[in-house]
Amino acid sequence: MKLKDRSILPGFRWTLAFTLFYLSLIVLIPLSATFLKSMTGTWAHFWDAISNARVVASFKISFICSFAAAIINLIFGLLVAWVLVRYKFPGRAIADAIIDLPFALPTAVAGIALVTLYAPKGLIGSRLQPLLTPLGWKLAYSPIGITLALVFIGLPFVVRTVQPVLQDLDLEVEEAASSLGATRWQTFWRVIIPSLTPALLTGFALSFARSLGEYGSVVFISGNMPMKTEIVPLIIITKLEEYDYTGATAIAVVMLLISFVLLLLINYLQAWSGRHLSAKN
Repeated sequence: MKLKDRSILPGFRWTLAFTLFYLSLIVLIPLSATFLKSMTGTWAHFWDAISNARVVASFKISFICSFAAAIINLIFGLLVAWVLVRYKFPGRAIADAIIDLPFALPTAVAGIALVTLYAPKGLIGSRLQPLLTPLGWKLAYSPIGITLALVFIGLPFVVRTVQPVLQDLDLEVEEAASSLGATRWQTFWRVIIPSLTPALLTGFALSFARSLGEYGSVVFISGNMPMKTEIVPLIIITKLEEYDYTGATAIAVVMLLISFVLLLLINYLQAWSGRHLSAKN
């Protein structure tokens, strides 16, 4: 591709070369090393590493809990964004700032806080667990606890994705729908939701992708029971501690490929959202 003589950024060739060097050093080379390490063994060893019953169970736990958490965040993230955008109330700025707390809070601290709350002897768990025991459910040290942790770390992705789109949504469109006889429910489903759908899908995908790779906030509340509450990142850590580097990198490669597909999906959704908004404007 021929570069323009007059670029917006001065020294574009040098900045591009530095960018490629930086990305290669920080991203491409480590990821390539992961792929190469996973291929040091035979294909049979690679397949055994990723198809082991314990590993497959951890994949199921990670995917099911991440998907459930993303669905919950999709619903309540929309609700939180709606309240922050459409209503004025005392402490609104504080509530808006708290949404970003999972971004700044160390995930291990979040995990300890969640255990303190939802463990059988915790502040909330001690009150709820007697009600859940007859149903055979547990808050902490169960898939429910894992989902709670993933909801905590994934909520900001939905809220921050939907919030700016909701702020730009013209209230006159809703007023026009109301003047034409539409009920509030019809206005919500036929006017508001179609406009928010690209942002909601992007927020859902971001929350799901973030949840898949979460470790710190989950490891304390999950109980780490093999075949029951063991997540994929913990399996990778366990194999590294056992000096099974080939097995660990094999599982990491699978997660890497899944994350890459999710990132492609997110980029596609963001591009679709941009075209959708441009068409509306």
